[in-house]
Amino acid sequence: MSIDALRGFDMFWIMGADSLGQSLATLAGGHGLMHYVAEQLDHVAWEGFRFYDLIFPLFVFVAGVSSVFSLTKAMQDGGPDAALVRVLKRTLLLYVLGLFYYGGFAGKLLENGDFTGKISDIRLVGVLQRIAIASAAAGILFIYCRPRTLVLWLVAILGGYWALLALVPVPGVGTGSYVEGKNLANWIDSQYLPWRKWDGNHDPEGLLSNLPAIGTCLMGVLAGIWLKSEKTSPERKAGMLAVAGVCCLVLGFIWGLQFPIIKKLWTSSYVLVAGGWSLLLLAGFYQLVDVWGWRCWCRPFVWVGMNAIAVYLACNVVDFDKLAERFAGGDVKQFMDRSVAPGFGGLVISLTSILLGMLLARSLYQRKVFIRL
Repeated sequence: MSIDALRGFDMFWIMGADSLGQSLATLAGGHGLMHYVAEQLDHVAWEGFRFYDLIFPLFVFVAGVSSVFSLTKAMQDGGPDAALVRVLKRTLLLYVLGLFYYGGFAGKLLENGDFTGKISDIRLVGVLQRIAIASAAAGILFIYCRPRTLVLWLVAILGGYWALLALVPVPGVGTGSYVEGKNLANWIDSQYLPWRKWDGNHDPEGLLSNLPAIGTCLMGVLAGIWLKSEKTSPERKAGMLAVAGVCCLVLGFIWGLQFPIIKKLWTSSYVLVAGGWSLLLLAGFYQLVDVWGWRCWCRPFVWVGMNAIAVYLACNVVDFDKLAERFAGGDVKQFMDRSVAPGFGGLVISLTSILLGMLLARSLYQRKVFIRL
């Protein structure tokens, strides 16, 4: 249950953290604790790390944890080949859903809700596409490799990605550049990634950075193997996950002095820092939910976590912010802005939007409707 709860906790922020952060920033007026919280609910422009920079890699990490349990069952029922077929089917479905999420084959979704209708505006890479690729590679490695070999793969991926970005020269730039638009990953996107790219001629979920994303998923796989161990007590499992998380954080920040922590490049130091926080969160959720049995507080997260992909797509298809404005917008919003504080009305709309998404997840959960790939 802790894995579903952690996945739901992660999705909770995807459901409306951006609008919530903007509302808090307005309410804070540019200073104070709420301004700091608002900053944490937005990505850094390039180098650095905030809370919102954890959300995406945490989802990839949890996908790795979950795959241990699902693929183990598949291997027990039908052997490695059956598990491999399961991985490939899920990868294809996730990738196609990713294309749909960013406008499908109609092209790019415009601000007015229309599509451009150009095939060249299809985004071949993105959040779901990255999850598909990372979980596929990590899943295949889990099926055919032992845990010690998985550790070697993780080290090789992180070290190899550093070597590529640090030592391979970029035409017109040279070696060792991590500046946006002037690094190897961005250059490869500009030369070899067709059609629509999120940041002009390159993409934050570009081609080369899929390699370290596989490393993030492998960290989740290793955590899942440790959780599934029958020879270790639950308390020791949680404790060692926490220790591993602290070690990854220390290593990540130290490595970040030479290999900067950059989400849009998914640098190896970023993998370790995000992985460290992910391990600590998994340890905490596992200890509270599965070891101590404190489950009432996390049930809303479980509702979302059991239908994470469905809720994620629903937030794309249904504009919950506009729907929330029908309940708390117009004169109601203006009244709250005047009576309480400027920006308070926007905060209420943001919270209402999140609540509507939670109610959808609860409705699906109560009806035992679980949409899985």
